[in-house]
Amino acid sequence: MKSFRSTYIFLLMLVMVSLSLPAWAALGEYEGSVSVDQQYNRAEDRVQDFHAYKVHQLTTSTGTTIREYVSPKGLVFGVAWQSPFMPDMQHLLGTYFTKLQTASKAQTQVRHLRGLTVRTSDFVFVSGGHMRSWTGSAYVPSLTPANVSAEVVR
Repeated sequence: MKSFRSTYIFLLMLVMVSLSLPAWAALGEYEGSVSVDQQYNRAEDRVQDFHAYKVHQLTTSTGTTIREYVSPKGLVFGVAWQSPFMPDMQHLLGTYFTKLQTASKAQTQVRHLRGLTVRTSDFVFVSGGHMRSWTGSAYVPSLTPANVSAEVVR
Protein backbone atom coordinates (compact mmCIF):
# COMPACT_ATOMS: atom_id res chain seq x y z
CA MET A 1 0.00 0.00 0.00
CA LYS A 2 2.82 2.38 0.87
CA SER A 3 4.52 1.74 -2.50
CA PHE A 4 1.29 2.49 -4.40
CA ARG A 5 0.85 5.75 -2.49
CA SER A 6 4.41 6.94 -3.13
CA THR A 7 4.09 6.04 -6.83
CA TYR A 8 0.81 7.97 -7.01
CA ILE A 9 2.38 11.03 -5.35
CA PHE A 10 5.37 10.85 -7.70
CA LEU A 11 3.10 10.69 -10.78
CA LEU A 12 0.97 13.56 -9.50
CA MET A 13 4.06 15.72 -8.94
CA LEU A 14 5.37 14.82 -12.41
CA VAL A 15 2.09 15.94 -14.01
CA MET A 16 2.09 19.20 -12.04
CA VAL A 17 5.66 20.01 -13.08
CA SER A 18 5.00 19.20 -16.72
CA LEU A 19 1.94 21.48 -16.74
CA SER A 20 4.00 24.38 -15.41
CA LEU A 21 6.52 24.23 -18.27
CA PRO A 22 6.08 26.71 -21.13
CA ALA A 23 4.50 25.19 -24.23
CA TRP A 24 5.16 26.26 -27.81
CA ALA A 25 4.13 24.82 -31.15
CA ALA A 26 6.88 22.49 -32.22
CA LEU A 27 8.78 22.53 -35.46
CA GLY A 28 7.06 20.32 -38.03
CA GLU A 29 3.66 20.38 -36.28
CA TYR A 30 0.41 21.83 -37.61
CA GLU A 31 -0.64 25.46 -37.18
CA GLY A 32 -3.50 24.55 -34.83
CA SER A 33 -0.99 23.99 -32.04
CA VAL A 34 -0.13 27.72 -32.10
CA SER A 35 -3.50 28.75 -30.63
CA VAL A 36 -3.11 26.20 -27.85
CA ASP A 37 0.29 27.70 -27.03
CA GLN A 38 -1.14 31.21 -27.10
CA GLN A 39 -3.89 30.34 -24.62
CA TYR A 40 -1.68 28.22 -22.37
CA ASN A 41 0.99 30.91 -22.05
CA ARG A 42 -1.47 33.81 -22.00
CA ALA A 43 0.58 35.24 -24.83
CA GLU A 44 -0.42 37.84 -27.34
CA ASP A 45 -0.55 36.33 -30.84
CA ARG A 46 0.12 38.73 -33.68
CA VAL A 47 -0.24 37.13 -37.11
CA GLN A 48 1.45 38.46 -40.22
CA ASP A 49 0.19 37.00 -43.47
CA PHE A 50 2.68 36.98 -46.33
CA HIS A 51 2.11 35.66 -49.84
CA ALA A 52 3.74 32.25 -49.27
CA TYR A 53 3.67 31.85 -45.46
CA LYS A 54 2.33 33.19 -42.15
CA VAL A 55 4.17 34.24 -39.02
CA HIS A 56 2.61 33.87 -35.58
CA GLN A 57 4.45 36.07 -33.11
CA LEU A 58 3.69 35.07 -29.53
CA THR A 59 4.75 37.51 -26.81
CA THR A 60 4.49 36.72 -23.11
CA SER A 61 4.50 39.01 -20.09
CA THR A 62 7.97 37.64 -19.17
CA GLY A 63 9.48 39.18 -22.31
CA THR A 64 9.73 36.02 -24.41
CA THR A 65 8.91 36.33 -28.10
CA ILE A 66 8.49 33.21 -30.22
CA ARG A 67 7.90 33.47 -33.95
CA GLU A 68 6.41 30.42 -35.65
CA TYR A 69 6.59 30.30 -39.45
CA VAL A 70 3.73 28.39 -41.08
CA SER A 71 3.63 27.11 -44.67
CA PRO A 72 0.50 27.15 -46.86
CA LYS A 73 0.19 23.43 -46.00
CA GLY A 74 -0.32 24.48 -42.38
CA LEU A 75 2.99 23.11 -41.04
CA VAL A 76 5.43 25.02 -38.82
CA PHE A 77 8.57 25.09 -40.98
CA GLY A 78 10.58 27.44 -38.78
CA VAL A 79 10.75 28.91 -35.30
CA ALA A 80 12.71 31.83 -33.90
CA TRP A 81 13.01 33.17 -30.37
CA GLN A 82 14.18 36.10 -28.28
CA SER A 83 14.02 35.57 -24.56
CA PRO A 84 15.62 36.53 -21.25
CA PHE A 85 16.14 32.79 -20.70
CA MET A 86 16.77 29.81 -22.97
CA PRO A 87 13.42 28.37 -24.10
CA ASP A 88 12.62 24.69 -23.72
CA MET A 89 14.32 23.41 -26.88
CA GLN A 90 12.83 19.94 -26.61
CA HIS A 91 9.32 21.33 -26.80
CA LEU A 92 10.15 24.05 -29.34
CA LEU A 93 11.90 21.67 -31.74
CA GLY A 94 9.61 18.69 -31.19
CA THR A 95 10.83 15.58 -33.00
CA TYR A 96 13.74 17.59 -34.47
CA PHE A 97 15.28 17.87 -31.00
CA THR A 98 16.92 14.49 -31.54
CA LYS A 99 18.69 15.90 -34.63
CA LEU A 100 20.16 18.59 -32.37
CA GLN A 101 21.29 15.98 -29.84
CA THR A 102 22.75 13.54 -32.36
CA ALA A 103 24.49 16.00 -34.69
CA SER A 104 28.07 15.02 -35.49
CA LYS A 105 31.08 17.28 -34.92
CA ALA A 106 31.21 17.94 -38.66
CA GLN A 107 27.61 19.26 -38.50
CA THR A 108 28.21 21.40 -35.39
CA GLN A 109 30.00 24.71 -34.98
CA VAL A 110 30.50 26.47 -31.64
CA ARG A 111 30.82 30.25 -31.93
CA HIS A 112 32.63 32.25 -29.24
CA LEU A 113 31.53 29.83 -26.49
CA ARG A 114 28.09 31.46 -26.55
CA GLY A 115 26.65 30.29 -29.81
CA LEU A 116 25.90 27.07 -31.57
CA THR A 117 25.11 26.23 -35.17
CA VAL A 118 23.97 22.79 -36.31
CA ARG A 119 23.39 21.96 -39.98
CA THR A 120 22.20 18.55 -41.08
CA SER A 121 20.68 17.52 -44.39
CA ASP A 122 17.19 18.52 -43.23
CA PHE A 123 17.57 20.66 -40.11
CA VAL A 124 19.27 23.98 -39.34
CA PHE A 125 19.64 25.36 -35.80
CA VAL A 126 21.35 28.61 -34.79
CA SER A 127 21.36 29.91 -31.23
CA GLY A 128 23.39 32.26 -29.10
CA GLY A 129 23.32 34.80 -26.36
CA HIS A 130 24.14 35.36 -22.76
CA MET A 131 22.30 35.70 -19.46
CA ARG A 132 18.97 37.55 -19.96
CA SER A 133 19.37 37.68 -23.74
CA TRP A 134 18.96 34.50 -25.80
CA THR A 135 18.13 34.44 -29.49
CA GLY A 136 17.97 31.78 -32.11
CA SER A 137 16.15 30.08 -34.91
CA ALA A 138 15.59 26.66 -36.40
CA TYR A 139 14.04 25.54 -39.66
CA VAL A 140 13.45 22.47 -41.78
CA PRO A 141 14.47 23.02 -45.44
CA SER A 142 12.12 20.30 -46.75
CA LEU A 143 9.12 21.98 -45.07
CA THR A 144 10.04 25.49 -46.22
CA PRO A 145 7.80 26.66 -49.10
CA ALA A 146 9.57 26.51 -52.48
CA ASN A 147 9.48 30.26 -53.11
CA VAL A 148 10.57 31.27 -49.59
CA SER A 149 14.16 31.89 -48.55
CA ALA A 150 15.36 30.29 -45.32
CA GLU A 151 16.59 33.74 -44.21
CA VAL A 152 13.02 34.75 -43.36
CA VAL A 153 13.25 32.60 -40.22
CA ARG A 154 14.83 35.05 -37.81
